[in-house]
Amino acid sequence: MLIVGAGLSGIGAASHLQRRRPGKSVAILEARDALGGTWDLFRYPGVRSDSDMFTLGYSFRPWTGQKAIADGAAILEYLRDTARDQGVEDKIRFHHRVVKAEWSTAAARWTVTAHRDDVNQTVTLTCSFLWACSGYYRYDRGYSPTFPGAEKFSGPIVHPQHWPDDLDYAGKRVVVIGSGATAVTLLPALAQRAAHVTMVQRSPSYIVSLPSGDPLAKGLRRRLPSRLAYWLTRWKNVLFQLGFFQLSRRRPEMMKAYLRRKAVEQLPPDFDVDTHLAPRYNPWDQRLCIVPDGDLFRAIRNGTADIVTGEIETFTESGIALASGEQLKADIIVTATGLDMIAVGGVTLEVDGRLINLSDTLVYKGTMLSDVPNFALTIGYSNASWTLKADLVATYVCRLLDHMDRRCYQIVTPVRPEIDNPDELTPLVDLKSGYVQRNAASMPKQGPAAPWRLYQNYVRDIGLMRRGPVTDGVRFGHATDTEIRAESTQPRT
Repeated sequence: MLIVGAGLSGIGAASHLQRRRPGKSVAILEARDALGGTWDLFRYPGVRSDSDMFTLGYSFRPWTGQKAIADGAAILEYLRDTARDQGVEDKIRFHHRVVKAEWSTAAARWTVTAHRDDVNQTVTLTCSFLWACSGYYRYDRGYSPTFPGAEKFSGPIVHPQHWPDDLDYAGKRVVVIGSGATAVTLLPALAQRAAHVTMVQRSPSYIVSLPSGDPLAKGLRRRLPSRLAYWLTRWKNVLFQLGFFQLSRRRPEMMKAYLRRKAVEQLPPDFDVDTHLAPRYNPWDQRLCIVPDGDLFRAIRNGTADIVTGEIETFTESGIALASGEQLKADIIVTATGLDMIAVGGVTLEVDGRLINLSDTLVYKGTMLSDVPNFALTIGYSNASWTLKADLVATYVCRLLDHMDRRCYQIVTPVRPEIDNPDELTPLVDLKSGYVQRNAASMPKQGPAAPWRLYQNYVRDIGLMRRGPVTDGVRFGHATDTEIRAESTQPRT
Protein backbone atom coordinates (compact mmCIF):
# COMPACT_ATOMS: atom_id res chain seq x y z
CA MET A 1 0.00 0.00 0.00
CA LEU A 2 1.25 3.46 -0.94
CA ILE A 3 -0.38 6.52 0.63
CA VAL A 4 0.16 9.91 -1.00
CA GLY A 5 0.28 12.72 1.56
CA ALA A 6 1.28 12.89 5.23
CA GLY A 7 -1.35 15.37 6.37
CA LEU A 8 -4.50 14.84 8.41
CA SER A 9 -5.87 12.24 5.97
CA GLY A 10 -2.61 10.37 5.32
CA ILE A 11 -1.65 10.04 8.98
CA GLY A 12 -5.17 8.84 9.75
CA ALA A 13 -5.20 6.35 6.85
CA ALA A 14 -1.87 4.82 7.87
CA SER A 15 -2.98 4.64 11.51
CA HIS A 16 -6.17 2.79 10.59
CA LEU A 17 -4.18 0.34 8.46
CA GLN A 18 -1.72 -0.24 11.31
CA ARG A 19 -4.54 -0.95 13.72
CA ARG A 20 -6.78 -3.06 11.49
CA ARG A 21 -4.27 -4.74 9.17
CA PRO A 22 -1.08 -5.20 11.20
CA GLY A 23 1.88 -6.66 9.39
CA LYS A 24 0.94 -5.30 5.95
CA SER A 25 3.44 -3.16 4.09
CA VAL A 26 2.60 0.58 4.11
CA ALA A 27 4.58 3.63 3.01
CA ILE A 28 3.59 7.31 2.89
CA LEU A 29 4.99 9.58 0.20
CA GLU A 30 5.08 13.24 1.23
CA ALA A 31 6.18 16.00 -1.15
CA ARG A 32 7.23 18.40 1.58
CA ASP A 33 9.90 18.02 4.27
CA ALA A 34 7.50 17.67 7.19
CA LEU A 35 4.25 15.95 8.07
CA GLY A 36 1.07 17.87 8.81
CA GLY A 37 -0.12 19.00 5.38
CA THR A 38 -2.27 22.11 5.74
CA TRP A 39 -1.33 22.51 9.40
CA ASP A 40 2.38 22.65 8.67
CA LEU A 41 2.07 24.71 5.48
CA PHE A 42 -0.04 27.64 6.69
CA ARG A 43 1.82 30.00 9.02
CA TYR A 44 -0.26 33.18 8.89
CA PRO A 45 -1.25 34.89 12.17
CA GLY A 46 -4.13 33.23 13.99
CA VAL A 47 -4.29 30.14 11.75
CA ARG A 48 -6.72 27.72 13.34
CA SER A 49 -9.38 25.13 12.70
CA ASP A 50 -12.86 26.18 11.66
CA SER A 51 -14.20 22.86 13.00
CA ASP A 52 -14.24 21.70 16.62
CA MET A 53 -11.44 19.33 17.57
CA PHE A 54 -13.81 16.72 18.97
CA THR A 55 -14.85 16.00 15.39
CA LEU A 56 -11.65 17.10 13.64
CA GLY A 57 -9.73 14.74 15.93
CA TYR A 58 -9.46 11.07 15.03
CA SER A 59 -12.01 8.54 16.24
CA PHE A 60 -9.22 6.39 17.71
CA ARG A 61 -7.30 9.16 19.48
CA PRO A 62 -9.20 11.58 21.73
CA TRP A 63 -8.44 15.27 21.61
CA THR A 64 -7.29 16.27 25.08
CA GLY A 65 -6.67 19.99 24.53
CA GLN A 66 -8.70 22.58 26.40
CA LYS A 67 -9.80 24.49 23.31
CA ALA A 68 -12.46 23.05 21.03
CA ILE A 69 -11.46 25.51 18.27
CA ALA A 70 -7.71 24.95 18.27
CA ASP A 71 -4.86 26.93 16.76
CA GLY A 72 -2.69 25.52 14.00
CA ALA A 73 0.30 24.82 16.25
CA ALA A 74 -1.82 22.67 18.60
CA ILE A 75 -3.32 20.74 15.69
CA LEU A 76 0.13 20.11 14.20
CA GLU A 77 1.39 18.81 17.54
CA TYR A 78 -1.65 16.50 17.74
CA LEU A 79 -0.79 15.11 14.29
CA ARG A 80 2.87 14.61 15.20
CA ASP A 81 1.91 12.84 18.42
CA THR A 82 -0.55 10.63 16.55
CA ALA A 83 2.01 9.64 13.92
CA ARG A 84 4.52 8.78 16.63
CA ASP A 85 2.09 6.90 18.89
CA GLN A 86 0.59 4.88 16.02
CA GLY A 87 3.96 3.85 14.60
CA VAL A 88 3.42 5.82 11.40
CA GLU A 89 6.26 8.34 11.65
CA ASP A 90 8.96 6.01 10.30
CA LYS A 91 6.83 5.04 7.30
CA ILE A 92 6.92 8.55 5.81
CA ARG A 93 9.28 9.25 2.91
CA PHE A 94 9.70 13.01 2.74
CA HIS A 95 10.56 15.01 -0.39
CA HIS A 96 8.72 12.42 -2.55
CA ARG A 97 6.41 14.37 -4.86
CA VAL A 98 4.26 11.88 -6.76
CA VAL A 99 3.81 12.93 -10.38
CA LYS A 100 2.47 9.83 -12.13
CA ALA A 101 0.85 6.47 -11.39
CA GLU A 102 0.39 3.74 -14.02
CA TRP A 103 -1.84 0.72 -13.45
CA SER A 104 -1.21 -2.66 -15.08
CA THR A 105 -4.05 -5.16 -15.05
CA ALA A 106 -1.62 -7.86 -16.18
CA ALA A 107 0.46 -7.37 -13.05
CA ALA A 108 -2.33 -6.07 -10.78
CA ARG A 109 0.12 -3.35 -9.72
CA TRP A 110 0.58 0.39 -9.74
CA THR A 111 3.92 1.80 -10.85
CA VAL A 112 4.33 5.14 -9.11
CA THR A 113 6.78 7.80 -10.25
CA ALA A 114 7.90 10.34 -7.67
CA HIS A 115 10.40 13.18 -7.82
CA ARG A 116 12.88 13.52 -4.98
CA ASP A 117 12.94 17.29 -4.72
CA ASP A 118 15.75 17.25 -2.15
CA VAL A 119 18.25 15.49 -4.47
CA ASN A 120 16.60 16.24 -7.83
CA GLN A 121 16.09 12.59 -8.72
CA THR A 122 13.19 10.52 -10.02
CA VAL A 123 12.30 7.32 -8.19
CA THR A 124 9.90 4.51 -9.09
CA LEU A 125 7.90 2.40 -6.65
CA THR A 126 5.22 -0.27 -7.08
CA CYS A 127 2.21 -1.19 -4.99
CA SER A 128 -0.94 -3.24 -5.23
CA PHE A 129 -3.15 -0.43 -3.88
CA LEU A 130 -2.73 3.35 -4.14
CA TRP A 131 -4.44 5.78 -1.75
CA ALA A 132 -4.47 9.53 -2.44
CA CYS A 133 -4.67 11.48 0.82
CA SER A 134 -3.63 14.85 -0.55
CA GLY A 135 -7.02 16.56 -0.31
CA TYR A 136 -8.07 18.90 -3.09
CA TYR A 137 -6.17 22.12 -2.35
CA ARG A 138 -3.13 23.10 -4.34
CA TYR A 139 -0.19 23.45 -1.98
CA ASP A 140 2.37 25.21 -4.16
CA ARG A 141 0.28 28.33 -4.69
CA GLY A 142 -2.94 30.02 -3.65
CA TYR A 143 -5.47 31.78 -5.83
CA SER A 144 -4.33 35.32 -6.64
CA PRO A 145 -6.47 37.34 -9.05
CA THR A 146 -4.86 40.18 -10.96
CA PHE A 147 -5.51 43.54 -9.32
CA PRO A 148 -5.12 46.66 -11.45
CA GLY A 149 -2.30 48.90 -10.27
CA ALA A 150 -0.74 46.29 -7.96
CA GLU A 151 2.70 47.32 -9.18
CA LYS A 152 2.10 50.85 -7.87
CA PHE A 153 1.62 49.87 -4.23
CA SER A 154 4.67 50.83 -2.20
CA GLY A 155 4.27 48.21 0.55
CA PRO A 156 4.30 44.39 0.63
CA ILE A 157 1.45 42.38 -0.92
CA VAL A 158 1.14 39.02 0.84
CA HIS A 159 -0.91 35.89 0.17
CA PRO A 160 -1.65 33.99 3.42
CA GLN A 161 -0.49 30.71 1.89
CA HIS A 162 3.01 32.19 1.62
CA TRP A 163 3.21 34.28 4.77
CA PRO A 164 6.76 35.65 5.31
CA ASP A 165 8.30 34.83 8.69
CA ASP A 166 9.81 38.31 8.93
CA LEU A 167 6.72 40.38 8.09
CA ASP A 168 6.36 43.09 10.72
CA TYR A 169 2.82 44.44 10.88
CA ALA A 170 2.98 45.95 14.37
CA GLY A 171 1.64 49.50 14.31
CA LYS A 172 0.87 49.25 10.58
CA ARG A 173 -2.35 49.79 8.64
CA VAL A 174 -3.35 46.47 7.08
CA VAL A 175 -5.98 45.80 4.43
CA VAL A 176 -7.14 42.19 4.07
CA ILE A 177 -8.89 41.39 0.79
CA GLY A 178 -11.43 38.60 1.12
CA SER A 179 -14.39 37.43 3.17
CA GLY A 180 -13.78 33.71 3.66
CA ALA A 181 -12.44 31.66 6.56
CA THR A 182 -8.85 32.88 6.15
CA ALA A 183 -9.85 36.55 6.10
CA VAL A 184 -12.07 36.30 9.18
CA THR A 185 -9.24 34.49 10.99
CA LEU A 186 -6.64 37.07 10.01
CA LEU A 187 -8.63 40.18 10.93
CA PRO A 188 -8.79 39.68 14.74
CA ALA A 189 -5.29 38.17 14.89
CA LEU A 190 -3.69 41.08 13.03
CA ALA A 191 -5.76 43.61 14.99
CA GLN A 192 -3.95 42.63 18.21
CA ARG A 193 -0.73 44.34 17.00
CA ALA A 194 -1.57 46.39 13.90
CA ALA A 195 -2.62 50.03 14.08
CA HIS A 196 -5.82 49.15 12.23
CA VAL A 197 -7.11 46.30 10.03
CA THR A 198 -9.70 46.67 7.29
CA MET A 199 -11.30 43.65 5.67
CA VAL A 200 -12.44 44.66 2.20
CA GLN A 201 -14.88 42.30 0.55
CA ARG A 202 -16.71 42.21 -2.75
CA SER A 203 -19.60 40.37 -1.10
CA PRO A 204 -20.21 39.15 2.47
CA SER A 205 -20.06 35.69 4.02
CA TYR A 206 -22.07 34.28 6.89
CA ILE A 207 -20.09 34.58 10.12
CA VAL A 208 -21.10 32.78 13.31
CA SER A 209 -19.51 32.91 16.75
CA LEU A 210 -18.87 29.70 18.70
CA PRO A 211 -17.17 29.19 22.08
CA SER A 212 -13.48 28.30 21.80
CA GLY A 213 -13.99 25.84 24.65
CA ASP A 214 -16.68 23.19 25.04
CA PRO A 215 -18.44 23.37 28.45
CA LEU A 216 -19.95 19.89 28.03
CA ALA A 217 -16.53 18.38 27.30
CA LYS A 218 -15.05 19.98 30.42
CA GLY A 219 -17.85 18.63 32.59
CA LEU A 220 -17.73 15.14 31.12
CA ARG A 221 -13.94 14.93 31.49
CA ARG A 222 -14.28 15.52 35.24
CA ARG A 223 -16.82 12.71 35.65
CA LEU A 224 -16.12 10.10 32.96
CA PRO A 225 -13.19 8.20 31.43
CA SER A 226 -11.50 10.30 28.75
CA ARG A 227 -12.51 8.10 25.81
CA LEU A 228 -16.17 8.04 26.83
CA ALA A 229 -16.18 11.80 27.41
CA TYR A 230 -14.60 12.31 23.98
CA TRP A 231 -17.12 9.99 22.32
CA LEU A 232 -20.12 11.74 23.89
CA THR A 233 -18.82 15.22 23.05
CA ARG A 234 -18.02 14.12 19.51
CA TRP A 235 -21.56 12.85 18.95
CA LYS A 236 -23.09 15.95 20.48
CA ASN A 237 -21.16 18.07 17.99
CA VAL A 238 -21.89 15.75 15.06
CA LEU A 239 -25.63 16.00 15.68
CA PHE A 240 -25.45 19.77 16.21
CA GLN A 241 -23.56 20.28 12.93
CA LEU A 242 -25.92 18.01 11.02
CA GLY A 243 -29.01 19.66 12.46
CA PHE A 244 -27.68 23.15 11.71
CA PHE A 245 -26.89 22.16 8.13
CA GLN A 246 -30.25 20.48 7.50
CA LEU A 247 -32.14 23.41 8.99
CA SER A 248 -30.13 25.83 6.82
CA ARG A 249 -31.08 23.90 3.69
CA ARG A 250 -34.75 23.45 4.61
CA ARG A 251 -35.46 26.77 6.37
CA PRO A 252 -32.94 29.23 4.92
CA GLU A 253 -34.90 32.38 5.75
CA MET A 254 -35.18 31.37 9.39
CA MET A 255 -31.43 30.70 9.55
CA LYS A 256 -30.66 34.02 7.86
CA ALA A 257 -32.68 35.81 10.52
CA TYR A 258 -30.97 33.87 13.31
CA LEU A 259 -27.45 34.59 12.03
CA ARG A 260 -28.28 38.26 11.56
CA ARG A 261 -29.69 38.54 15.07
CA LYS A 262 -26.63 36.92 16.64
CA ALA A 263 -24.31 39.26 14.71
CA VAL A 264 -26.30 42.37 15.73
CA GLU A 265 -25.99 41.34 19.40
CA GLN A 266 -22.18 41.46 19.16
CA LEU A 267 -21.61 44.54 17.00
CA PRO A 268 -21.78 48.30 17.59
CA PRO A 269 -25.23 49.87 17.13
CA ASP A 270 -24.13 51.81 14.05
CA PHE A 271 -22.63 48.80 12.23
CA ASP A 272 -24.40 48.21 8.87
CA VAL A 273 -25.11 44.49 9.22
CA ASP A 274 -27.29 44.34 6.10
CA THR A 275 -24.45 45.64 3.93
CA HIS A 276 -21.50 43.82 5.42
CA LEU A 277 -22.92 40.56 6.83
CA ALA A 278 -25.91 39.68 4.64
CA PRO A 279 -24.77 37.44 1.75
CA ARG A 280 -26.76 37.03 -1.45
CA TYR A 281 -26.75 33.24 -1.04
CA ASN A 282 -28.41 30.99 1.54
CA PRO A 283 -26.62 29.65 4.62
CA TRP A 284 -24.44 26.63 3.76
CA ASP A 285 -24.48 27.28 0.02
CA GLN A 286 -20.96 28.21 1.04
CA ARG A 287 -19.18 27.05 4.17
CA LEU A 288 -19.96 29.13 7.26
CA CYS A 289 -17.12 31.16 8.74
CA ILE A 290 -16.56 30.40 12.42
CA VAL A 291 -15.12 32.99 14.81
CA PRO A 292 -14.19 31.60 18.27
CA ASP A 293 -15.63 33.62 21.15
CA GLY A 294 -16.71 36.29 18.64
CA ASP A 295 -13.13 37.58 18.25
CA LEU A 296 -13.86 39.30 14.92
CA PHE A 297 -16.90 41.08 16.34
CA ARG A 298 -14.87 42.12 19.38
CA ALA A 299 -12.15 43.67 17.22
CA ILE A 300 -14.79 45.71 15.39
CA ARG A 301 -16.36 46.82 18.69
CA ASN A 302 -12.93 47.88 19.95
CA GLY A 303 -12.35 50.02 16.87
CA THR A 304 -9.18 48.18 15.84
CA ALA A 305 -10.84 46.65 12.77
CA ASP A 306 -13.65 47.25 10.33
CA ILE A 307 -15.29 45.75 7.26
CA VAL A 308 -15.75 47.56 3.95
CA THR A 309 -17.92 46.12 1.17
CA GLY A 310 -17.29 47.21 -2.39
CA GLU A 311 -15.49 46.63 -5.69
CA ILE A 312 -11.76 47.28 -5.89
CA GLU A 313 -11.03 49.65 -8.76
CA THR A 314 -7.25 49.80 -8.43
CA PHE A 315 -4.32 49.59 -6.08
CA THR A 316 -2.62 52.90 -5.45
CA GLU A 317 0.79 53.82 -4.07
CA SER A 318 -0.72 54.21 -0.61
CA GLY A 319 -3.48 51.61 -0.60
CA ILE A 320 -6.65 50.71 -2.48
CA ALA A 321 -9.22 52.78 -4.36
CA LEU A 322 -12.74 51.40 -4.49
CA ALA A 323 -15.20 51.88 -7.34
CA SER A 324 -17.34 53.94 -4.94
CA GLY A 325 -14.50 56.47 -4.69
CA GLU A 326 -13.52 55.49 -1.16
CA GLN A 327 -9.77 55.35 -0.50
CA LEU A 328 -8.35 52.72 1.88
CA LYS A 329 -4.92 53.60 3.26
CA ALA A 330 -2.60 50.64 3.78
CA ASP A 331 1.00 49.83 4.68
CA ILE A 332 0.45 46.12 3.96
CA ILE A 333 -2.10 44.40 1.74
CA VAL A 334 -3.04 40.78 2.38
CA THR A 335 -4.77 38.98 -0.48
CA ALA A 336 -6.88 36.36 1.33
CA THR A 337 -8.49 35.59 -2.01
CA GLY A 338 -8.74 31.84 -1.62
CA LEU A 339 -7.13 28.63 -2.73
CA ASP A 340 -6.83 26.67 -5.92
CA MET A 341 -8.18 23.15 -6.14
CA ILE A 342 -6.38 20.25 -7.77
CA ALA A 343 -7.61 16.66 -7.90
CA VAL A 344 -5.50 13.87 -6.31
CA GLY A 345 -2.60 16.24 -5.79
CA GLY A 346 -2.07 16.73 -9.52
CA VAL A 347 -0.95 13.11 -10.03
CA THR A 348 -1.40 11.82 -13.60
CA LEU A 349 -3.25 8.49 -13.60
CA GLU A 350 -3.04 5.87 -16.37
CA VAL A 351 -4.86 2.55 -16.54
CA ASP A 352 -3.36 0.02 -18.96
CA GLY A 353 -1.86 2.85 -20.98
CA ARG A 354 -5.09 4.90 -21.04
CA LEU A 355 -4.87 8.39 -19.54
CA ILE A 356 -7.59 8.98 -16.96
CA ASN A 357 -9.43 12.27 -17.32
CA LEU A 358 -10.54 12.84 -13.75
CA SER A 359 -13.43 15.06 -14.79
CA ASP A 360 -14.93 12.06 -16.62
CA THR A 361 -14.90 9.85 -13.52
CA LEU A 362 -17.59 9.38 -10.89
CA VAL A 363 -16.79 9.09 -7.20
CA TYR A 364 -17.86 5.77 -5.68
CA LYS A 365 -18.94 6.04 -2.01
CA GLY A 366 -16.84 9.18 -1.81
CA THR A 367 -13.83 6.86 -1.78
CA MET A 368 -12.92 5.43 -5.20
CA LEU A 369 -13.12 6.47 -8.86
CA SER A 370 -15.12 4.76 -11.57
CA ASP A 371 -13.09 2.39 -13.77
CA VAL A 372 -9.87 3.05 -11.82
CA PRO A 373 -8.72 -0.19 -10.12
CA ASN A 374 -7.22 -0.47 -6.65
CA PHE A 375 -7.32 3.25 -6.02
CA ALA A 376 -8.85 5.25 -3.18
CA LEU A 377 -8.97 8.92 -2.29
CA THR A 378 -9.95 10.75 0.85
CA ILE A 379 -12.26 13.74 0.52
CA GLY A 380 -13.76 15.11 3.72
CA TYR A 381 -17.12 16.71 4.33
CA SER A 382 -17.81 20.24 3.18
CA ASN A 383 -20.47 20.78 5.87
CA ALA A 384 -18.66 19.20 8.82
CA SER A 385 -15.20 18.22 10.01
CA TRP A 386 -12.92 16.71 7.39
CA THR A 387 -11.82 13.90 9.68
CA LEU A 388 -15.31 12.52 10.19
CA LYS A 389 -15.36 11.42 6.56
CA ALA A 390 -11.65 10.55 6.51
CA ASP A 391 -12.20 8.06 9.33
CA LEU A 392 -15.11 6.48 7.47
CA VAL A 393 -13.11 6.23 4.24
CA ALA A 394 -10.28 4.50 6.12
CA THR A 395 -12.71 2.07 7.73
CA TYR A 396 -14.21 1.24 4.36
CA VAL A 397 -10.85 0.73 2.63
CA CYS A 398 -9.77 -1.66 5.38
CA ARG A 399 -13.04 -3.61 5.06
CA LEU A 400 -12.60 -3.78 1.30
CA LEU A 401 -9.01 -5.05 1.56
CA ASP A 402 -10.06 -7.63 4.16
CA HIS A 403 -12.76 -8.90 1.79
CA MET A 404 -10.24 -9.17 -1.04
CA ASP A 405 -7.85 -11.13 1.19
CA ARG A 406 -10.55 -13.57 2.24
CA ARG A 407 -11.66 -14.20 -1.35
CA CYS A 408 -8.13 -14.11 -2.81
CA TYR A 409 -8.96 -11.20 -5.14
CA GLN A 410 -6.19 -8.97 -6.43
CA ILE A 411 -8.23 -6.27 -8.19
CA VAL A 412 -11.30 -4.20 -7.33
CA THR A 413 -12.76 -1.70 -9.79
CA PRO A 414 -15.86 0.49 -9.35
CA VAL A 415 -17.98 0.05 -12.50
CA ARG A 416 -19.46 3.29 -13.81
CA PRO A 417 -23.26 3.06 -14.11
CA GLU A 418 -25.19 4.04 -17.21
CA ILE A 419 -26.42 7.62 -16.83
CA ASP A 420 -28.61 8.83 -19.67
CA ASN A 421 -28.96 12.45 -18.55
CA PRO A 422 -25.68 14.34 -18.00
CA ASP A 423 -27.61 16.94 -16.00
CA GLU A 424 -27.88 14.35 -13.23
CA LEU A 425 -24.14 14.67 -12.61
CA THR A 426 -23.08 17.19 -9.97
CA PRO A 427 -19.70 18.56 -8.81
CA LEU A 428 -17.66 16.58 -6.32
CA VAL A 429 -17.80 19.46 -3.82
CA ASP A 430 -21.37 20.73 -3.58
CA LEU A 431 -20.69 24.33 -2.57
CA LYS A 432 -21.00 27.65 -4.41
CA SER A 433 -17.74 29.03 -3.06
CA GLY A 434 -15.47 30.74 -5.57
CA TYR A 435 -12.65 28.21 -5.27
CA VAL A 436 -15.13 25.39 -5.99
CA GLN A 437 -16.77 27.09 -8.97
CA ARG A 438 -13.40 27.98 -10.54
CA ASN A 439 -12.22 24.36 -10.53
CA ALA A 440 -15.39 22.25 -10.65
CA ALA A 441 -14.96 21.31 -14.33
CA SER A 442 -11.62 19.58 -13.67
CA MET A 443 -12.78 17.51 -10.71
CA PRO A 444 -14.51 14.10 -10.52
CA LYS A 445 -18.30 14.15 -10.46
CA GLN A 446 -21.13 12.72 -8.38
CA GLY A 447 -23.86 10.54 -9.81
CA PRO A 448 -27.60 10.82 -9.14
CA ALA A 449 -27.87 8.26 -6.33
CA ALA A 450 -25.91 6.13 -3.85
CA PRO A 451 -23.31 4.69 -3.99
CA TRP A 452 -22.30 7.33 -6.55
CA ARG A 453 -23.61 10.35 -4.65
CA LEU A 454 -22.28 12.13 -1.56
CA TYR A 455 -25.01 13.08 0.88
CA GLN A 456 -22.89 15.11 3.34
CA ASN A 457 -24.53 13.17 6.16
CA TYR A 458 -22.26 11.45 8.67
CA VAL A 459 -25.01 9.39 10.27
CA ARG A 460 -26.14 8.05 6.91
CA ASP A 461 -22.56 7.39 5.82
CA ILE A 462 -21.87 5.26 8.89
CA GLY A 463 -24.41 2.75 7.57
CA LEU A 464 -22.92 2.92 4.07
CA MET A 465 -19.22 2.77 4.96
CA ARG A 466 -19.03 0.75 8.17
CA ARG A 467 -21.90 -1.69 7.77
CA GLY A 468 -22.96 -1.60 4.12
CA PRO A 469 -21.83 -4.15 1.54
CA VAL A 470 -18.39 -3.87 -0.06
CA THR A 471 -19.43 -5.73 -3.21
CA ASP A 472 -22.11 -3.42 -4.64
CA GLY A 473 -21.14 -1.47 -7.76
CA VAL A 474 -17.65 -2.97 -8.04
CA ARG A 475 -15.99 -5.74 -10.02
CA PHE A 476 -13.38 -8.04 -8.49
CA GLY A 477 -10.69 -9.86 -10.42
CA HIS A 478 -7.13 -11.13 -10.71
CA ALA A 479 -3.99 -10.27 -12.63
CA THR A 480 -4.29 -11.32 -16.26
CA ASP A 481 -0.65 -12.43 -16.44
CA THR A 482 -0.76 -16.14 -15.60
CA GLU A 483 2.80 -16.17 -14.23
CA ILE A 484 1.97 -13.35 -11.84
CA ARG A 485 -1.27 -15.07 -10.82
CA ALA A 486 0.64 -18.24 -10.06
CA GLU A 487 3.16 -16.31 -7.98
CA SER A 488 0.63 -15.43 -5.31
CA THR A 489 -3.11 -15.64 -4.85
CA GLN A 490 -3.03 -13.01 -2.11
CA PRO A 491 -3.19 -9.28 -2.82
CA ARG A 492 0.07 -7.61 -1.85
CA THR A 493 -0.50 -4.60 0.38
